[in-house]
Amino acid sequence: MTDAIAAKYAHLADSGIRAFLVEGERLYPENAVSFTLEQQRAFYDRYCAHFRKPRPPGLGVEDFSVEGIPCRRYLPRAATGATVLYLHGGGFVVGGLESHDDICAEIAAGAETTVVAVAYRLAPEHPFPAAFDDCWAVVRHLLADGQGIVLAGDSAGGNLAAALALKARDEGVTQVRGQVLIYPGLGGDIGKGSYVTQAQAPGHTTKDVLFYRNTYKGGSDKYAEPLRETDFRNVAPAFLVAAGLDPLHDDSVHYAAQLRNAGVAAEVRDEPLLVHAFLRARHMSMPAAASFKAIVAAMRQFKA
Repeated sequence: MTDAIAAKYAHLADSGIRAFLVEGERLYPENAVSFTLEQQRAFYDRYCAHFRKPRPPGLGVEDFSVEGIPCRRYLPRAATGATVLYLHGGGFVVGGLESHDDICAEIAAGAETTVVAVAYRLAPEHPFPAAFDDCWAVVRHLLADGQGIVLAGDSAGGNLAAALALKARDEGVTQVRGQVLIYPGLGGDIGKGSYVTQAQAPGHTTKDVLFYRNTYKGGSDKYAEPLRETDFRNVAPAFLVAAGLDPLHDDSVHYAAQLRNAGVAAEVRDEPLLVHAFLRARHMSMPAAASFKAIVAAMRQFKA
């Protein structure tokens, strides 16, 4: 079976990504969305635990809650500047504080800033706007402390970060320093661009995207699909990472273009060799490691 999986990814250029996908598929089946929700969450927890790395030394970590929403704060010794609010990926249906613990810890240490992670409510038990409302409640809590904020997240978490940036602009909040969106799903046209050319991308297909959208049930609300916004003026500047081998690739490109057209600074780091979820391959793949380094650098720049 492992040989068959390896053969499926043999055409990919980066050896680290090939190894990552082979290991990952042993733990998280390619057709995971066809399993029960309980099984999907068990697969995902096992998958995340397998790739999890130890936290960097000298990092303080504390759990707390905001209006009953579980959160975790990562405190490096020399934390300065704005707090990074990091929102985990998982299609709005899987993940939590443990799934992205090492990623958040490495961001905190590398960017030398406090990172706050949120275990927002998951669909389908809690469809839109539950996750968005939870994350906005944490934003309000952080703002009450007079802190500047950098909004960040991967995949579904990138969606939430972008939606919060719109909400902050709409509410007249000026303390959002920037948004860092890592292979986010922003509600692009499912029948065009990378949704077609990368429909069968390794590890994440257009069928998967549709499953997560339909489970989240955000409909046409701009806070569920930020690309539906028609006025991007005064939104926080953005740094986006688009994985080339991912149906969501073009969402980052189109969102950045909308921001630039509205006079907002937006940079896209395009990663032609990388796949969705490559953050977990940052210790296996040189391109993934370089991209993670750039992500941390963007957070460091925004938080200053």
